[in-house]
Amino acid sequence: MTKETIAAIATAPGAAGIGIIRVSGAEALAVADRVFAAASGTPLAETPGGRAVYGRIVDDRAATVDEAIALVMRAPHSYTTEDVVELQCHGGATVLRRVLGLVLAHGARLAACGEFTKRAFLGGRLDLSQAQAVMDVVSARTDRALAVAESHLAGHFSGEIKAMRDRCLALIAHLEAAIDFPEDDIDDVATAEVERAVTEMRGQLRKLLATAHTGRILKDGLLTAIVGKPNVGKSSLLNALLREERAIVTDIPGTTRDSIEETADLGGVPLRIIDTAGIRETQDTVERIGVAKAREYVEKAALVLALFDGSQPLTAEDREILSLIDGKQAIVLLNKADLGQAVTGKEIQHIISSLPLRGRCPEGAEGVAQSRDSQAPVSILSISTKDERGFDALTKAITRIAGVMEAPEASYVTNERDIAILRTADDHFRAALETIGNGLSPDFISIDLRSAWETLGEITGETATEDLIDEIFSRFCIGK
Repeated sequence: MTKETIAAIATAPGAAGIGIIRVSGAEALAVADRVFAAASGTPLAETPGGRAVYGRIVDDRAATVDEAIALVMRAPHSYTTEDVVELQCHGGATVLRRVLGLVLAHGARLAACGEFTKRAFLGGRLDLSQAQAVMDVVSARTDRALAVAESHLAGHFSGEIKAMRDRCLALIAHLEAAIDFPEDDIDDVATAEVERAVTEMRGQLRKLLATAHTGRILKDGLLTAIVGKPNVGKSSLLNALLREERAIVTDIPGTTRDSIEETADLGGVPLRIIDTAGIRETQDTVERIGVAKAREYVEKAALVLALFDGSQPLTAEDREILSLIDGKQAIVLLNKADLGQAVTGKEIQHIISSLPLRGRCPEGAEGVAQSRDSQAPVSILSISTKDERGFDALTKAITRIAGVMEAPEASYVTNERDIAILRTADDHFRAALETIGNGLSPDFISIDLRSAWETLGEITGETATEDLIDEIFSRFCIGK
């Protein structure tokens, strides 16, 4: 591990009550002593770990820059496993830049993106999967997403991978024993045991991969477009889901001309909601651009909430919108249930079923209107954005589409890199089973298993290359 002492602002930019400068490395205490004067007069270098010391940040002329508290953490009992000092100052951008400048001028260098967490990984405090979970904890948008990230940070996911690698290594040793001692005639027994074990591990991998869809949604959010003609309550729905007055609501058609994107927490599922312009024919140039963008968002969205005024008969514009969502993952919402319903779910379903087949449903979609005998009926719900009638049913429908399980600590796969690694490992296991099925010698089976073992090690970092590790940590923010 590098001996350089690094420093960075560890708190988010902007005015706040407290801002933190983190200093880590062999000279962390000495560097901090050059800019921090303890009120007690005791240098930080003489302060035991796990202590908070009140004092002042001073410049080269001993003039006070800010009041501060220094937290002292001694190796290996720190985040990075090195000596660490965190200087807690007031949280203004100017004062933090000034303090950081003093720290850098007295022997530290500016930390690279993710370098603190990288040092925690290199010091053995975290494996690579846990290190990646650090940023998932920071960026979690819902309690459920946070629970999954914390589960990864605690090592539940990497624990499964390590156990699988250990089992794989034991099988390799078993096969190599059969190779080294052919006179014992254990080839057939060893091969049969390996076949059973590999089949079980493939089952484990498939269960993990089955969580990938939900894992990515919990991490990145479900891109959701609200569509409908003007004045059906799209902006009211957005405001109700956000629990705040984010969008302007009026009786004037065409109020929403541009698209508004916000994130809402619905049943633990982070929805990246886009409120689009009302879809209709218009001569207004700006509104026409908004309508065109609305159509684009329908194509891009993973989920479409198609909103209709259920208190009024369907119009030609409504039928066009139903045509627009055909083949998409969609929920039809009949709004204004508090005024009585003039439109029925059967009527909606009949219109959708009579549409010409647009094509195959996207992989993983549920509840999408696909007429056609082999296709499931669309989800149709009556709601009221005025009194939030039907919102519980909407929440359940969305969590079902997202595939969220009841246990938040489940080992969801949450990033593309891990998904790709698991699929590659599964290919190696499949190859091992084919090798066994073809009656080849244990040497060839062992090669396939060793490839699977090495591939799985990329998740925990045990077999990851230095370039890959650098690339992963480069995605982190400075200060983390």
